[in-house]
Amino acid sequence: MKYYLIVGEASGDLHASHLMRALQKEDPQAEFRFFGGDLMKAVGGTLVRHYKDLAYMGFVPVLLHLPTIFRNMSFCKRDIMAWQPDCVILVDYPGFNLKIAKFVHQTRIQNQKEASPQVFYYISPKIWAWKEWRIRSIKRDVDKLFSILPFEVDFYEKRHHFPIHYVGNPTAQEVREFRSNSSPLPSGGDGGGSPIIALLAGSRKQEIKDNLPSMIEAAMPYVGDYQLVVAGAPSISDDFYAPFIEGKPVTLVKNETFPLLAKATAALVTSGTATLEAALFNVPQVVCYKTPVPRLVSFVFKHFFRCKYISLVNLIADREVVRELFASRFSVENIRSELRRLLPGHDARTTMLFDYREVRQRLGDDVASENAAQLMVRHLSRP
Repeated sequence: MKYYLIVGEASGDLHASHLMRALQKEDPQAEFRFFGGDLMKAVGGTLVRHYKDLAYMGFVPVLLHLPTIFRNMSFCKRDIMAWQPDCVILVDYPGFNLKIAKFVHQTRIQNQKEASPQVFYYISPKIWAWKEWRIRSIKRDVDKLFSILPFEVDFYEKRHHFPIHYVGNPTAQEVREFRSNSSPLPSGGDGGGSPIIALLAGSRKQEIKDNLPSMIEAAMPYVGDYQLVVAGAPSISDDFYAPFIEGKPVTLVKNETFPLLAKATAALVTSGTATLEAALFNVPQVVCYKTPVPRLVSFVFKHFFRCKYISLVNLIADREVVRELFASRFSVENIRSELRRLLPGHDARTTMLFDYREVRQRLGDDVASENAAQLMVRHLSRP
């Protein structure tokens, strides 16, 4: 069968590459064509557009690149119709992908072709955080929805009466695989065996610019007893980090987040998948996320957002396991105080490590890519 995949960022490239390998096992005749990245290209098939040509985040960058975005979307639609896949697999990236889902659905109706192409959404849109109104288009345009977060089942099925498959969490599986084949941290990040405070300041330039300086300042009193190591984002150049770490006792490592977390004693983490990675490596953490107009953001989040937390760890546990220093709670003093409580010898560290066990239990041990591939092929194979 023919599978057309659409990915918009590095994490999607990783998860989609695992899904493609799983699809090859279930369907030896699988053909792939995709908007994706280098990891997907390594699996095989045709890379049509690289996700780096799509990844515009934030209002101003999106506005400035609207012509490029529209061209890519138009090309994607034409390419799907020309290739005639059996299914289109959308991976996260809802701003782009939900429009593609709508197009495929409308084309199917116009051509009166009910069987093909099917629309599968792998890594379901996080509409529980915001833009909940998107459920209308999901119900209309998506044939099968696959979740990697267990709490999404209740949201989609109980709240919106739309079926969803929880297939397991790929990050949990990736961490399990790494820990079973672990290797020491390369490129000078182990400081001769000194304990490490890891700084994970996000994957986008604005996040890094907003959060990293305060993270470094908050952790500076612990230099001497601990070394400070920044996990560099794959898509961000070393030159971008230079002004933040130049002249400071801070090491930058690239493409080594898992080895870094495997050695870290504690971490300062910007909200995102990294919060879950730190928990899965049993690294006590402080979640730090600076925003503009912090008091207003805190008010809006408290009164207008349905989700109670910003970190995946707390969302999965459905309670505060890690402290979230977000918006009005974000300050160097607060970060430093919370970090101190998580270092060895403090009760807060022991409590957090105990609570991490619940997070791992809720995620389960299922292999997301394999479960999703089996369900997809089974659905496509039905007469």
